[in-house]
Amino acid sequence: MNDEGTIRRRPRLKTLAAAAAGVAVVGAAVFGWIVTPPRIDDGGRTLPQAAAPELVARGKYIAELGDCVACHTTADGKPMAGGRGLETPFGMLYSTNITPDPKTGIGRYSFGAFDRAMRKGVTADGTHMYPAMPYPSYAKMSPDDMYALYVYLMKGVAPVDSPNRPSGIGFPFNQRWTLAFWNEMFLDSHPFVADAGKSEVWNRGAYLVQGLGHCGACHTPRGIGFQERAMSDTDGSGETFLAGSKVEEWNAVNLRGLGDVDDTVELLKTGQNRFGTVSGSMTEVIHNSTQNFTDADLVAIATYLGGLPTDQPRAQRPATPDTGIPAAMFTTRGGLAYAQFCADCHRLNGAGVAKVFPPLGGNPTVAAKDPSTLVHITLTGWATAQTQAHARVFTMPGFARLGDDEIADILSFVRASWGGGAAPVTTAHVKVARATLDPKVDTRPFDTPRIADVLKEPNAAQLVRGMRLNTETHTLLPKNVGNVLNCSSCHLNAGTVADGSPYVGVSAFFPSYAPRAGREITLEDRINGCFLRSMNGKPLAKDGDDMKAMVAYFDWMKRETKPEDKVEGRGVGKISQAIKPDTENGGRVYAAQCAVCHGSNGEGIKDAAGAFVYPPLWGDQSFNIGAGMARTYTAAAFVKRNMPIGFHGGFPLGQGGLTDQEAVDVAEYFSHMPRPDFAPKVNDWPKDKKPADARY
Repeated sequence: MNDEGTIRRRPRLKTLAAAAAGVAVVGAAVFGWIVTPPRIDDGGRTLPQAAAPELVARGKYIAELGDCVACHTTADGKPMAGGRGLETPFGMLYSTNITPDPKTGIGRYSFGAFDRAMRKGVTADGTHMYPAMPYPSYAKMSPDDMYALYVYLMKGVAPVDSPNRPSGIGFPFNQRWTLAFWNEMFLDSHPFVADAGKSEVWNRGAYLVQGLGHCGACHTPRGIGFQERAMSDTDGSGETFLAGSKVEEWNAVNLRGLGDVDDTVELLKTGQNRFGTVSGSMTEVIHNSTQNFTDADLVAIATYLGGLPTDQPRAQRPATPDTGIPAAMFTTRGGLAYAQFCADCHRLNGAGVAKVFPPLGGNPTVAAKDPSTLVHITLTGWATAQTQAHARVFTMPGFARLGDDEIADILSFVRASWGGGAAPVTTAHVKVARATLDPKVDTRPFDTPRIADVLKEPNAAQLVRGMRLNTETHTLLPKNVGNVLNCSSCHLNAGTVADGSPYVGVSAFFPSYAPRAGREITLEDRINGCFLRSMNGKPLAKDGDDMKAMVAYFDWMKRETKPEDKVEGRGVGKISQAIKPDTENGGRVYAAQCAVCHGSNGEGIKDAAGAFVYPPLWGDQSFNIGAGMARTYTAAAFVKRNMPIGFHGGFPLGQGGLTDQEAVDVAEYFSHMPRPDFAPKVNDWPKDKKPADARY
């Protein structure tokens, strides 16, 4: 239900169903049982010729409560037409067409046949379904809800002529008739019975969680027959109901005693709350299903879950944000790797960015006893649920390019810092997960330096200081920085990102003659130029320890680079000046893609303690003439390759993704906004003609 509890629900169920079928096959072969499908009982209800609109609307809501679309609609297919592939170790299963098409769908189903399929897993022609279709949960539906759903599917869904695809399940698991014995052992097909000793709200929540929501399909451990060990909290093994489960390197969170009702409601409605965000297949559940629930039903679900007995500690966060940085951040490989690859989004203090990137403190995924979900997300990536409250999807790319030991170091650091004593993640754990998940690995030739390696150097303390001066510039050098920018505001991930003006090899090119300035420029001059131009500040003393630390950091990044070498990914690339900027469209792009991090009026955003998270793009605290932002097309090239972050799955920040035109438009828009001046700008072109796209 939160980011820890997101698993690939459907594929897992198919796996369990197929295995259960195998158990039934063996039993049938041994005992030679004869199977007779349960009889069809219409219950006196028929399909009306003209269904009342309110009945169809109610049925539509029932379908959302049951998340029917998740299995029965493909990504590019027509609603409820089936065909979604669900992989199992025994072969592929495909969801069926449940539109009212009379030939390929359920158009000829009577209500009795539909009710039997939903409660007992037997189709109109007597074929047994795999319990991948969660009929053991749907059996708890009330007769009225079942009828409303039937009417909606028959009258509110367009018929689609789409033949069902045969399953790829081989013998003996394709002998569906044997599932009658599985049903005999494990299925209770009776509707939900309210607990007279509980409130109406509690009972409504129990009905939705146990029945239509089929939450136990993922969050309840399985028994010897691969059945859910309990279908409710009052079963014989009721203490295991919703107690959490693991499959496919995901850890489905324990939902018992979930926590504050408001937190749970917010998570189900929006896909995130103060403790974290959903991920994996749970994003589909939020998008297709729970965000559409009424507030009353969400409160009922949260009330029921929060009231289940549990021995698990509730997630806690400090009353005030922890603005401190863990002591091990700059002394361990895991800490330095976190600072390089994670801090741009999750911040050095682990606080994340409200409504954008989840916090790590108090996050159930971080503190979980089983770190499987944390490892899974790190290897394969993550995306927020798209909801009405949060229409913009933010991504975390997969970090499979990092080695198993690097990932283990980072996650162990995260758990030690914000996991409340959670055990470290081992290299072996990551290795097993990688083999199981087979994640996509970024293959770009740019060789990303590993800042953790500075710990091997004799001047490690100086190099760490140089790195920190790049990432915490305005905090560590308040006398030299006149605004709230850091070097890493432009040189992302401490200057290690391809096409983000990385520092790789930069010191090899200094000193160099600058035709524009008409003189030789040293590395120290270039560094101080940024303090003066981008940071409205004062230069560092060239012989001071801080300047020496920054230069040492650049020298470490040089490695084997020579002045004549071309370093792949260095710089920010180019963008055609034939593209004419549309400032009005630039404003629209800014509002849609940039404002969430840089403020609706370019003012930047702050955390709860008042510290800037992402810097302003105009106004007194922004850059003045600094760096490439003085020219529209250089700024556009930077934006195209590096902004926005969290836009897709590319390593390491999911950065970039705008079109050339959008990048030019938004660069023209924000770079021409008012900001502080820089008087020595008149000396920038002492000999050459000022470029046409220069902002001054």
